[in-house]
Amino acid sequence: MVVCGDDGLARRLTAELRGVYGEQVVLVVPPGADTAGPPMVGPPRSASAALFDRVVNAAVGRAGANAAVPPPAPQRSYGERVLEAPAATEAVLAEAGVDRAAALALVYEDDETNIRAALTARRLNPRVRLVLRLYNRRLGQHIEELLDQAAALAAGDDELGLPDGSTTVLSDADTAAPALAATALTGTSRVVHTDGLMLRAVERAAPPEGAPGLCTLALLSLPDAADGSPDQRPRMLPDDDEVRQAGNRSRIVLEQVSARTSQTAGAGLGMGVVPPLTSLFSPRLRWSLAGLAGCVLALAVALWLVTGIHPLGAFYLTLLDLFAIDEPALGQSIGRQILQLLSGLTGLLLLPVLLAAVLEGLGTFRTVGALRKPPRGLGGHVVLLGLGKIGTRVLVRLRELDIPVVCVESGPEARGLAVARRLRVPVVLGDVTQEGVLESAKIHRASALLAVTSADTTNLEAALYARSLRPDLRVVLRLYDDDFATAVYRTLRAAHPQATTRSRSVTYLSAPAFAGAMLGRRVLGAFPVERRVLLFASVEVTGHPELEGHTLAEAFHPGGWRVLALEGYPDVPTNYVLRKGDRVVVAATRRGLAELG
Repeated sequence: MVVCGDDGLARRLTAELRGVYGEQVVLVVPPGADTAGPPMVGPPRSASAALFDRVVNAAVGRAGANAAVPPPAPQRSYGERVLEAPAATEAVLAEAGVDRAAALALVYEDDETNIRAALTARRLNPRVRLVLRLYNRRLGQHIEELLDQAAALAAGDDELGLPDGSTTVLSDADTAAPALAATALTGTSRVVHTDGLMLRAVERAAPPEGAPGLCTLALLSLPDAADGSPDQRPRMLPDDDEVRQAGNRSRIVLEQVSARTSQTAGAGLGMGVVPPLTSLFSPRLRWSLAGLAGCVLALAVALWLVTGIHPLGAFYLTLLDLFAIDEPALGQSIGRQILQLLSGLTGLLLLPVLLAAVLEGLGTFRTVGALRKPPRGLGGHVVLLGLGKIGTRVLVRLRELDIPVVCVESGPEARGLAVARRLRVPVVLGDVTQEGVLESAKIHRASALLAVTSADTTNLEAALYARSLRPDLRVVLRLYDDDFATAVYRTLRAAHPQATTRSRSVTYLSAPAFAGAMLGRRVLGAFPVERRVLLFASVEVTGHPELEGHTLAEAFHPGGWRVLALEGYPDVPTNYVLRKGDRVVVAATRRGLAELG
């Protein structure tokens, strides 16, 4: 395996391939990049994590703050071989052994760099399995077709024998965004789509009794468990005995839903450029118009009662008086003359209101392309910090679920501002570490804070400040460093036991999907279970003795994998015997998916 990249995803992916799947990896990184780290769980303990521990220990008055910080973990190389090169040129790829490699992952942050290297690698070795990291999804579809076609034309389909999915285009943002969005919402489903099947994982205190087609994917850790006890770690894919003994322990359960549920979830999302009618006029102006309409109606009724003419005629004469185009009521009754004067006065009041409506409506259309400000009465929304690659994908995901969002972004040129403008999502421009920015985002009435900026310290500072304003606020942090995330999670949980605190790493969520693609597996999704990951993949039954000849219920290895359904046939009973040619959807841990081969 060859991995080329310039950020944390390359290091995490290399660790995944070596630590979980036991593959020989050549890592290509820019000169001076950090190539040392732990075998599989993440980067070495950072200085920020140690500093955080010391600050926390000093704040709670513990003696010997330095003693509470464990020594740094020993560092080791990620791969058998590390090459330093500024770019993945033809000479560098040849030196890395792409011509004889089984798979190549190009995970540079720049799309153009990955595409250029992929074209070169396909020319060097038409048989190599390519995995590209591209943010542009539409371009990725075209590139995937182009590279597969180039490989097929190199020697012909029959002679070449390309594996299924010889080119796979993935996005770390697309892989991690659903999990990040779901974590910020209570009761919101995490959904995996496959052919003819939609699966939804939800967190519950206990499974509903007698619910058909429901299985437990994981038992969550107990918040009050002692340090080092087994209950402090989640139990992945437990068997029936463990589930029965778990009692009321929170768990992740899986259920099957119809596609109609997902379609109706985002039905309320307005994607057009024309604002709704209610947003054209302010509430005060709408009440003014309603009051004048009521006055006109009352004048028409009074004229009908005074003169005895037909009601439609009375309404017509009232409008004529209102717009001062009727003749004076000379020689008529006193009541008619008084009503004419009142109608004229109402007409004078109507003119400025109509002018204000026209000006306000034109202003609304003129500013529809500008950034919106949070409405005054907004509440129950999600405050999203950061509109970079990850934040933009999370924003789209939240709006697909019809969740109200307020974004906070410090850079006026962020790529997600255009998406927020198109979705008409309120945005607060400012540094989140400055006082008053979160208040402008109505954090005191929000349901959750989702901090997904690229800086761990910025996310932490925003979370701490938000908790000072709302101690019960649900907080989701994007944190890269595992030790730092563990220290933050434990401290926030101890300080605010009634509030929900979660930390997620984008590279940790996306690396299993990239590794599975390099091994030729179709990874459908990755669900976070605290700081661990549960993978959903499509696996061919042929060649797997653990699956072939077993029923759907028997193809279950506790803690490793569990067969959920036969792909394309959601209604197959659990006593169906798997045979060659079948493809199943499995839920597996990273090591369990590696054992399936």
